[in-house]
Amino acid sequence: QVQVVESGGGLVQAGGSLRLSCTASGLTFDSHAVGWFRQVSGKEREGVSCISWTGPTYYADSLQGRFIISRDLANHAVHLQMNTLKPEDKATYYCARAFDMRCSVSLSQPHRYDYWGQGNQVTISS
Repeated sequence: QVQVVESGGGLVQAGGSLRLSCTASGLTFDSHAVGWFRQVSGKEREGVSCISWTGPTYYADSLQGRFIISRDLANHAVHLQMNTLKPEDKATYYCARAFDMRCSVSLSQPHRYDYWGQGNQVTISS
């Protein structure tokens, strides 16, 4: 079965941290960029971060350096470390594999991704 699977979401207090993980089954992340998006009900899906196959990383300006994306080559996984979480970070977070190995400078381009995870809820309590 071909799928992208996210894990690690949940409930955390404002100011806390969460680490989201993304793995693939039946497909590979090798030679592909991988991105994280988030979506709040009633709003468009927003690009959060992306890691290119060759290493460069990109982040939404609104994050102000609080998130870190990384790739675990040995385990074919991509992680999103989210620190100093704020109530406005509450959303469903999606991991997706890009068609090619490079990220788009403009992160919010869902059409550049071919496989998506099912979404993982992140809730922030104040």
